Amino acid sequence: MPVQELFGKESLIRKTAQDENLEVKKVRAVINLIEEGNTVPFIARYRKEMTGALNEVEIQSLINRWNYLQNLSARKEEVIRLIEEQDKLTAELKADILRAEKLQAVEDLYRPFKQKRRTKATIAKEKGLLPLAEWLLAMPTSSVTAQAEIYISTEKGIASAEEAIEGALHIIAEQAADEAAIRQWVRDETFRNGVIHSAAKNSELDEKNIYEMYYTYEEPVAKIVPHRILALNRGEKEDILRVTIQTDVDKIVRYMSKQYKVNDQVKSGVYVHEALQDAYKRLIQPSVEREVRNELTEKAEDQAIHIFSENLRKLLLQPPLKGKVVLGVDPAYRTGCKLAVVDETGKVLYIGVIYPHPPKSKRDEAGTLVQQLLKEYSVEIIAIGNGTASRETEQFIADIIKESKQQTSYVIVNEAGASVYSASETAREEFPDLQVEERSAVSIARRLQDPLAELVKIDPKSVGVGQYQHDVSQKKLNESLTFVVETAVNQVGVNLNTASSSLLQYVAGLNKTVANNIVKFREENGKFNNRSQVKKVPRLGAKTFEQCIGFLRIIDGQEPLDKTAIHPESYPEVKKLLQSVGYTTQDVGTKELAEALNNIAIEHAAEETGIGVLTMQDITDALKRPGRDPRDELPTPLLKTGVMKLEDLKPGMEMQGTVRNVVDFGAFVDIGVKEDGLVHISKMKKGYVKHPLDVTAVGDIVTVWIEQVDEKKGRVSLTMIPPEK
Repeated sequence: MPVQELFGKESLIRKTAQDENLEVKKVRAVINLIEEGNTVPFIARYRKEMTGALNEVEIQSLINRWNYLQNLSARKEEVIRLIEEQDKLTAELKADILRAEKLQAVEDLYRPFKQKRRTKATIAKEKGLLPLAEWLLAMPTSSVTAQAEIYISTEKGIASAEEAIEGALHIIAEQAADEAAIRQWVRDETFRNGVIHSAAKNSELDEKNIYEMYYTYEEPVAKIVPHRILALNRGEKEDILRVTIQTDVDKIVRYMSKQYKVNDQVKSGVYVHEALQDAYKRLIQPSVEREVRNELTEKAEDQAIHIFSENLRKLLLQPPLKGKVVLGVDPAYRTGCKLAVVDETGKVLYIGVIYPHPPKSKRDEAGTLVQQLLKEYSVEIIAIGNGTASRETEQFIADIIKESKQQTSYVIVNEAGASVYSASETAREEFPDLQVEERSAVSIARRLQDPLAELVKIDPKSVGVGQYQHDVSQKKLNESLTFVVETAVNQVGVNLNTASSSLLQYVAGLNKTVANNIVKFREENGKFNNRSQVKKVPRLGAKTFEQCIGFLRIIDGQEPLDKTAIHPESYPEVKKLLQSVGYTTQDVGTKELAEALNNIAIEHAAEETGIGVLTMQDITDALKRPGRDPRDELPTPLLKTGVMKLEDLKPGMEMQGTVRNVVDFGAFVDIGVKEDGLVHISKMKKGYVKHPLDVTAVGDIVTVWIEQVDEKKGRVSLTMIPPEK
């Protein structure tokens, strides 16, 4: 019987709605839309009436829960069938399986019926000792030895009463270990009261003493925070640490004895108690410890992935510096600082190299060339990568700006991943005639002009805003980061005539092949003049067109609506709306049309045109501000003209900085010295802070005060709490 017949699609929808705290009709709409082949960004943007305006994150969370419940139902169906085939399925057991909320609970119930490899218990059963085990469990008062002697058999290999008793105890131990209720209680007890212990195993492998705090460490399972779990896991994987979970064994065995109604006043009860001790120590504890650590790890991974994803989202949605000529500088010592001047559109105007630092130290020559470039290309901003030799290069550039008559400022750009991009196939295709380092300089400059368009060319794991990203499930990490990139790209929208294949492939409904085909079509046929032309691109069918087209913009095309986020499916109704207020599509974006639309009643307009109220609101917003970029409303990067050194910092000094990374225990802020300063979670604001992400995010411009400077270690401690006056 198929899953949906046994459990019912409708019941799974209701369960998903309950678990996600959503209305059933919204969940039903999303599931139906997904089954029809619609993408998450398309549903979130263009099917708001059906979903009640659920956003991408809510929709993805709902889908994840739906998929889990479907897998759970499929496993329940499979387990019921397997037990039924053994002719051991009772009505009570079936009810327990159907009631199970987690896959783990289903596996616990199935455990006694699993085909096992030969164990001590199965060997004992083969020798006919099951009746003796059952006799012991009944807690008889008669002699155990006398009863066991009945089972002595040369033929079966039972030489003594002691061997018979030992076999029976193995059967009882396995039976207890397979009890679903006992395993669940032990698991819960381990979570509630277990203690994680770590000790040095091979400390000599820890050359930098990274794991020193964990050489003798313990913390309650219930309280350990995610980043410590991942640190312990890594130390264990590197064979530096030994990690265990310790529990109150006596308490657990007492609980098990109570479940078996053990009477330890009789000899049989003493034996059963012994069997239950063996069941816990040999069979339950190792597997429950594994399960508990797996669950802790999964939660820690989810947290690490969540932080990485939020940091990446903020990084991708950094405001672009539009319409600026930028000089990109990729700093280095021996190989020189690579330079790239790009115009307002990102087109490369100049590539070169200077040697302002040792060992060549051609500072005057380098200064002359940079001054020349600033003047010749009217450079407004210099983007300096934050890698090796960054601060020395910053000092060099700051000195030049002082001497220059040009109105130029500079900004430090996080260059994480620039070298990965520069050596990639994407970069080779884009700049076949440039050296790897020269491509980096272009990437740094463009990263300032349009962070999103440039960062999508890089593997998200390489952009430098995570923690423990190499220790988590790579599949889950990739899925989460891809979702974040897709969401960001579709929120902003993409210029169809300038977008790279790297950017296009993240548009709803498109993949790498179709994105390449769009670029190829554009190169062969010239720029797109209207959205309908996209239908001619090979491999781009009707469904793909429906999903992607609202996110693709044509800025100076034949149809003014093509530069908006309005979907072509709504064009007839939009033209009807414009006609009703006395305007045409040629007036899109004008002040006059905006004023006219401000005076209409949205509900009435929606009724007149047959469009939903939520969609009508989006349409009027798009008509008022057709080129709106959600990133424009964010603060622009912190531009600088001077430089500071670590020794210039004094406790209490107030500064502005850019948040570069957010982690579980705080945030790293670039305040313009060599190392980013750390704002510990306890210093982020007065009162309790659950997580740093609740206070700040990557890219935020924050005011901080210097708390402590450790020049020897190059560390700066910061606070975001203003000092008392």
